[in-house]
Amino acid sequence: MDQQTSDHAVLAGGHEGDKHGPCPTFSITQLAEEFGLTTRAIRFYEDKGLLSPERQGQTRVYHPRDRARLILIVRGKNVGLALTEIKEILDHYDPTEGCETQDRIALEKFRKRITSLERQRDEIGLQVATLQEACRRLEERIAADGNSGKDAPRKRREASTG
Repeated sequence: MDQQTSDHAVLAGGHEGDKHGPCPTFSITQLAEEFGLTTRAIRFYEDKGLLSPERQGQTRVYHPRDRARLILIVRGKNVGLALTEIKEILDHYDPTEGCETQDRIALEKFRKRITSLERQRDEIGLQVATLQEACRRLEERIAADGNSGKDAPRKRREASTG
């Protein structure tokens, strides 16, 4: 089973452990360490409705479905999606319909993000070109000043103070 299919199966509420015994669970610390997040970040995702772990008293118990959602949250954040966009994608998963609606929404958001990143790349390219031209002009001016007595400003300061 590929990763996407596995993620969708887990989001559907299926348990990866069904065939091999009880479903594994994870603590908030385990997930934080696995994904390089802070426990505070994971609790924040819970507050925003992206995760909904089981509670056993005060302890949060995460199931494979929560872990799969966290994978998708981290992936979304890594490509610059806002949490509201990630939540919208996650919220459109319907185990009875499959992944089509969720996939269409994700595709739309990914294409918008690509357009935004391409625009930023173009703007960065323009900024780099502008800075390169400024460096070239400054280097030419420094070289020209060097040929006509580059120490002249320093000598004037020394003469005025000494």
